[in-house]
Amino acid sequence: MAEIKEFVVNDRRKFTAEGEARPDAPPSEPKPARPEASLEPTSDEKYGSSAHLVDNKSTPISQPDATSDADEPPPPPPLTEEQITEVKRAFDATIDRIDTAIRATNPGMDRLPEMTFDRVIQSLYMQAIIQLGGAAEPGQKPQVDVLGARQTIEMLTVLADKSQGNLTEGESSLMENALFELRMGFLEITQALARQAQAKQGGPGAPGMPPIPGAGPSIVR
Repeated sequence: MAEIKEFVVNDRRKFTAEGEARPDAPPSEPKPARPEASLEPTSDEKYGSSAHLVDNKSTPISQPDATSDADEPPPPPPLTEEQITEVKRAFDATIDRIDTAIRATNPGMDRLPEMTFDRVIQSLYMQAIIQLGGAAEPGQKPQVDVLGARQTIEMLTVLADKSQGNLTEGESSLMENALFELRMGFLEITQALARQAQAKQGGPGAPGMPPIPGAGPSIVR
């Protein structure tokens, strides 16, 4: 039969059955201090949880297209018929007052002619001629504005394209001749400038510049 060893039972209760503290109860161990909550908010508290934005198994959220229609300003509201009529009426009345004041200051002066489609073409035509140096006084060096002339010729080209099929025979002929002469003059001036640049560099004539067909236009002579 196995030998039974003596053992001691320690009563670790702190209170008696009557609820009084036992004088021989072992002292209680101090509880570990609870860590104080950090006053600094976490990243999730600052910015909100990003779990709903990025999924490791899904494709990242794409950025909006920089050229989307949302970036374009909305079109202006349409004008009413009343607004258009009122502004035109005020404009015409102002023109009449200006003409009356001019004629009063300059007796015998005729009223300015009405603007027509022909006059619009002629105005752009003369503007391009001046930009190509065609308005220089005799003996003076022409002042050429190549970029300005190009833009004016392109404006006249847009006008021709937009009015196609809505012109009289005379208006269509005037437009074609104006564009033809302006384009010829532009070619002549740009080729002359290229030859001058090549001559200053001591090289041959401007390579790759096509010759002008026929004689040069009279508008730049």
